[in-house]
Formats: sequence, structure tokens, C-alpha cells
Amino acid sequence: MPKRSATPPVSDKPVIDQKFANYKLEVRPSAIHRWGVYAGEDIRRRRKVIEYTGERISRKETKRRADNDPGLIYLFTLDKYWTLDGSVGGSGAEFINHCCDPNLFSEVRNGHILYLSKRDIKKGEELTIDYHFSKDVESHPCSCGAANCRGTLNVK
Repeated sequence: MPKRSATPPVSDKPVIDQKFANYKLEVRPSAIHRWGVYAGEDIRRRRKVIEYTGERISRKETKRRADNDPGLIYLFTLDKYWTLDGSVGGSGAEFINHCCDPNLFSEVRNGHILYLSKRDIKKGEELTIDYHFSKDVESHPCSCGAANCRGTLNVK
């Protein structure tokens, strides 16, 4: 995982593809990591917020990209055969940061990865999800700042 940096240049600002979002969402610099996605309006509990989209790639290609790309990668495992690479055709959900006490959870429905609200979310709040990195892969430090932070993106 790349070193967490200060605010990136505005010219590199990512965007949300609104056709995959059910609420007004904004991308802004994040205290957690680079960019973050923020609620542009209040979001009620158990609502679909955004779909995670990207190029569908095989497990072999997933491993190749993860091993060969030293930069930021946005890979989300869909099932035992497929992964979505949010860096290619992503909806903007790929910029939602990890938190050990997240306000979103993911659900796979009919081949789609959906991010749903775990609780009521207030306008201006950063959207977060637990990445649940495996304990069997390289450990990645966490900087979410949650009271119950486990210190790593990996599940213990």
C-alpha cells in the first residue's frame, strides 16, 4: 500500500459516476487516506448508497495486477472467479476509505457489488467500509482513527 500523502493536486480529483449512486456524494481530500467520499445529503440506515463498478478480471489477472502495480490499486473480489478493478470504469466507490468502525457494508447481489448504509449517515460525513483484508496477506496499517481501530486493514 502506498504511503498516505497530503492533499493531492486538484487536477487529479476523482469523481462519482452519479448513475451508480443513489444519493448526492462528493469526493474531497480525506484525513484517512488521500481522497474520500462524503455524503452530500443525509442517508438513512439500510439504504443502497452506491454500486462498486470496474473492469471484470480473472483471479489470475487480479494477482498479476496486485503483484505488479506498486501504485494505488482498487480491486474488489466479486466471487471465487472474478474481481472488479475500480481503477478501470469505476463508479467512484473505489475512493471510499477503510474504517474499522464503518458506516457502510458491502453486499453482492446478482453479480453486482453494492454499498449499503449500516446506520443513518449525516450530510458531510465521510463514507467508510471495512476492507476485511485477509490475515494471510501482507499487513497494511490502518489510520482510520476509530475508537475500536484494530491497527490494520487486515482481519485478525
